[in-house]
Amino acid sequence: MAIRDNILDINRQLPDGTRLVAVSKYRPVEELREAYDAGQRLFAESRPAEFAAKVGQLPEDIEWHFIGHLQTNKLKLVLPHCTLIHSVDSIRLLDSIQKYAAQNRLEVNVLIEVHIGAEETKQGFTPKQTEELFADSGALQARYPAIRFKGLMGMASHTDEVVRIESDFALLEALFNKIRSGNAPEGFTELSAGMSSDWQIAVRHGATLVRIGSAIFNNRQNI
Repeated sequence: MAIRDNILDINRQLPDGTRLVAVSKYRPVEELREAYDAGQRLFAESRPAEFAAKVGQLPEDIEWHFIGHLQTNKLKLVLPHCTLIHSVDSIRLLDSIQKYAAQNRLEVNVLIEVHIGAEETKQGFTPKQTEELFADSGALQARYPAIRFKGLMGMASHTDEVVRIESDFALLEALFNKIRSGNAPEGFTELSAGMSSDWQIAVRHGATLVRIGSAIFNNRQNI
C-alpha cells in the first residue's frame, strides 16, 4: 500500500482522542513529504542530528516529537523545535532540560518514560519511581518550572505473546490513571503507547498517542 493509503487506513481505526505519530526516523525527506501530503502532521524522530536536519527541510506546521534516548549534550538540537519529548527517562535528564530551558526561555513538554517491558536494556523510570515522582506535583513543578509534564510513555516487551503485551500496557494504563486521579500536574493527559506491531493493543489500554513507522512506510528500507 502507498504511504497515503496506510495513513488513512490507520486513522480510520483510531478512536476519537487517539492521534497518530508517524515515526519517520531513517526515512528520507521525500517519504515524509508523501505523508505530509496525505494529511499527516505529527512526526517523530529518535536521533537529534537527523531531527534537526529534517525540521529545516519540511513545512513549519509539522508538530515534531522526539522519541529516542536524549543525551544532555544534544538538547540544543531538539528542544527549540520539539513539541513533545516522549522519552524523558531520568532525573538527570529532567535537570538538564530544566537548565537549558530556563537559560533559553523555553517551555518544554515532556512525557515520563516508564520501563514496563521485560528487557533490562530499556530506559526509563520504574513504575514505583514514577509514582514517587508525581507524589507531590506541586513540588515537582516548583523544581522544574520550565517543564510541562504531559503524561507517560511506555514500550511493551519485545515478544509475540499477546498476553504479555496486554499485561505491559495494562500496567502502564493503571499507573497513568492512578496519577491522573491523584494530584496530577495540569495538562497531564497523554499516554504514548504502541508501535506498528502492537498499537491496536495499546489503544485498548487507553493510548492517546500511537507511534507508528513501518506500518506507514512499508519497511521500504528494511528497518
